[in-house]
Amino acid sequence: MKGIDRRSWFVAMGVALLVALTCGLVAATGDVPEWEEAMFHALNDLPAWLYRPMWLFQLPGLVLVPLGVAAVAAAVRKWWLAVALVVFVPLKLLVEKGVVKRLVERERPGTSICGYDTDDPSAFDSTCANFRGDVPLEGLSFVSGHAIITWGVAALLWPVLPGRWRWLPVVIAVLNAIARVYLGAHNVLDVVGGGAIGVAIGAALVLIVSAVAERFDNQPATTAAN
Repeated sequence: MKGIDRRSWFVAMGVALLVALTCGLVAATGDVPEWEEAMFHALNDLPAWLYRPMWLFQLPGLVLVPLGVAAVAAAVRKWWLAVALVVFVPLKLLVEKGVVKRLVERERPGTSICGYDTDDPSAFDSTCANFRGDVPLEGLSFVSGHAIITWGVAALLWPVLPGRWRWLPVVIAVLNAIARVYLGAHNVLDVVGGGAIGVAIGAALVLIVSAVAERFDNQPATTAAN
C-alpha cells in the first residue's frame, strides 16, 4: 500500500461520506420515496430462477470474509493489507450497529414498503414484494452491513491488485448489493449508503496504513543515518 496517490484517496473518502450522508438523510425520514420503491421492485421482481446465484452473491458480505481475505494476504506476505482487513471488521460493526442504525432507524422493506406489523402479522400482504429465503421482514435496515463489507474490501484491495483484477471485487460488490435487494432484505438506499460507508472506511484505512507502512519502512534507514 506504499506510494499511493493520497489526494485521490482523500477525494474518494470525501465523496463516499457525502453519498452516505445524503442516503442517510433520506432514509431517516422513515418513508421510502416513490423512485426508490420503483427501483426496489425493479430489482426485487427479477426472475425467480436467479434465486440461487443471487443467494451466492450475497455471501461475500458475511463478516468473516474480510478475515478470510486477511489470512490470504498474510499468506502471501502482504502484512499491511492483512492488518487493514482485520481492523476493518470492528470498525464496520461500530459504524453500522453502534452509530448509523441507531441514528437512522429505518425498517426493512417488509415493514417500510409492505407494512408488516408485528402486532398483526396475519394482515401482512405477502404479495407486496418477494421475500426470498430467510430474510427478515422487520428490523433496522439502513445501512446494509453486507454492502459495507464488500465495498470496504474492494477499496482495500484496489491498491494491491494488478491491472484489471482490481475491478473483480468491485463487480462482486455490485452483484452483492443487487442480491440483497433481490432477496428483499434491503431497500436500494440501504445498499448504496452501505457501499459508500464501506468505501469511506476502506479509504481511511488505506491512507492510515500506507502512511504507517512508509514510515515503518523508512525507520531503519533513518536510524542507520544517525
